[in-house]
Amino acid sequence: MKTGMNASERTFWKKYLAKAKLDLSYAAYTKVQKSWQDENPSCPFNRLYVICEGEGYLKIGDKTYYPKPGEMYLLPAGSDQAYGTISDNTFGKYWCHFTAKIGDLDLFQILQTSPCMKIQNPEELKQAFEQMIAYSQSDSLTSEFRAYSILMTFIADFIEQNPSVKLNLTSTPTFEKMNKVLLYMEQHIAENVSVDTLSRIAHYHPNYFINAFKQFTGYSPIQYMNHLRSEKAKDLLMTSELNVSQIADALGMELSYFSRMFREQTGFKPTAFRDLRPKAIEHNESL
Repeated sequence: MKTGMNASERTFWKKYLAKAKLDLSYAAYTKVQKSWQDENPSCPFNRLYVICEGEGYLKIGDKTYYPKPGEMYLLPAGSDQAYGTISDNTFGKYWCHFTAKIGDLDLFQILQTSPCMKIQNPEELKQAFEQMIAYSQSDSLTSEFRAYSILMTFIADFIEQNPSVKLNLTSTPTFEKMNKVLLYMEQHIAENVSVDTLSRIAHYHPNYFINAFKQFTGYSPIQYMNHLRSEKAKDLLMTSELNVSQIADALGMELSYFSRMFREQTGFKPTAFRDLRPKAIEHNESL
């Protein structure tokens, strides 16, 4: 994923991407007919294919692929998608259609990936897909939880094992603007940064900025700044010998406010959080 990402940025994006709301439309295994062929401009959903046998082609935008058995392909929502057969030896494939939305954006607009990954454990994946198909057809009250948990695992595996993954911060103008704001907040973590300053960076009216920022991050500006400070404080408590007062000073905060803020953010007093530090780290630091 994005290179040069610091700890607080990684924490933010990890939580942000986890907000994706899934909707599984169809899941099945199909040995396709020779007539299997279609084109779908700006397709509104993702297609996930696990190729078990045969041959054919998939097209994403202007690129054509010829999947092989043992490969998983993801055709991302919003792309021009096409597929078809090339011989009588047609695809046998597990497949599903799903959406994964964060607000109005598709997950794979935000994350750009290679469309293909090599399946590491085909039998295990086959069993998981069979379970997802069964749950998607069940009328049990918990069946959608079960099906979505399997789909979420497929998505996580696809991202983790994908040869090329990067954040697309230009997928909307809001992303580009808010990324500049987040970077500024990170660089001025010890300062009393005003909403007016942040809204000017984003070129928004202050009132509009507050709403846009909360929609984007899930936090108000002050809540997000305190989130950044608590993440920085956790790092310092675990990796340095600075006392709590020194850490509060480094973050530009009064000791009493810092201690209260840290407890609200983490559920721990700063000293109690430091007590969680592995003894091996303390031993190494004393050598």
